[in-house]
Amino acid sequence: MSTVDPNNPKRFLFSTGTRYEFRFGYSRAVRHGSVVRIAGTAGLGDDDKVVSDDVVEQMRAAVTRMKQALEDLGCSLGDVIMTRVYVKRVEDIENVEVIHGDVFRDIRPATTIVQVGNFVDPHILVEIEAEAVYGGADSKA
Repeated sequence: MSTVDPNNPKRFLFSTGTRYEFRFGYSRAVRHGSVVRIAGTAGLGDDDKVVSDDVVEQMRAAVTRMKQALEDLGCSLGDVIMTRVYVKRVEDIENVEVIHGDVFRDIRPATTIVQVGNFVDPHILVEIEAEAVYGGADSKA
């Protein structure tokens, strides 16, 4: 659920309540004016544990969590202009790109995919982060 930043009424913070958000002192997502940023999001369940040891299931859960944050801040997946995907194992890229393609094929944000060494939880295989524009894309001239 999003809340107004007590230090800046133009800034809205979204939290999923994970232990990582509390420990590191960050928000899952922030909307400031028309700029929306979604932090690196893993496929965690309500219990704060990865949903599966399968990268596809983790990616689906991460996208679902990201979508919830966007919607709570007044955006949709169609407002996303950039994603970054981080994978632990290079051999998982093809499976992850299929899920990303299913979600974003018609939206076509700029995207980067990177292999990383490890995540804070060794069971996490993939994370996604995003940037969006609140209010949607500019109309075409």
